[in-house]
Amino acid sequence: MVKAELYDRVITYFKEKMPVAETELHYRNPYELLVAVILSAQCTDKRINQVTPALFAAYPTPEAMAQATVDDIYSYIKSVSYPNNKARHLSGMARMLVSDFGGQVPDNLDDLVSLPGVGRKTANVIQSVVFNKAAMAVDTHVFRVSNRIGLTDTTTPLATERELVANIPAEMIPTAHHWLILHGRYVCTARTPHCWECGLIDVCKYYNSGGAGGVK
Repeated sequence: MVKAELYDRVITYFKEKMPVAETELHYRNPYELLVAVILSAQCTDKRINQVTPALFAAYPTPEAMAQATVDDIYSYIKSVSYPNNKARHLSGMARMLVSDFGGQVPDNLDDLVSLPGVGRKTANVIQSVVFNKAAMAVDTHVFRVSNRIGLTDTTTPLATERELVANIPAEMIPTAHHWLILHGRYVCTARTPHCWECGLIDVCKYYNSGGAGGVK
């Protein structure tokens, strides 16, 4: 099967399996999503969704969070991973949103990655989810699933991002990002992939190379 056929097969499968695919983080506006994504690094969405209601109630706008101390912010997020660093990042991010962007979340990669705590992956999430741009955020799930299936054969998140963007129709990239994340989170898990639940084993490179009890 040539690569174009593989991509068509995978896209068709996910369109049927997951007609609705979206972030599991809870948010009401771009600012809240940016905060949630910063907090979600190396932490579960479930945990973040438990923390953010009180955080957003205390700091409903960038202007409100910009006035808070790092210690104030820490008190709301101390149960997440790396709370000290994330509290500093949120404080700096909010202050920069206010001082440099008029309190508005920017819509482009360069401006987004200039914000404290925002790397390329987070910036791509914001571009994709908020602004519906053809930006592919590559987290551990996207990286693992893409390489396992054979959509990519890459060693870095950036190379994975570029290959996926080159082969997935632009208008489908925002949804495809969530397809791959959710598939990795619930089916193609890191340690013990649930291949018996997957409808892609006939084309999956990992399974057809003997992975998870597949054939060689």
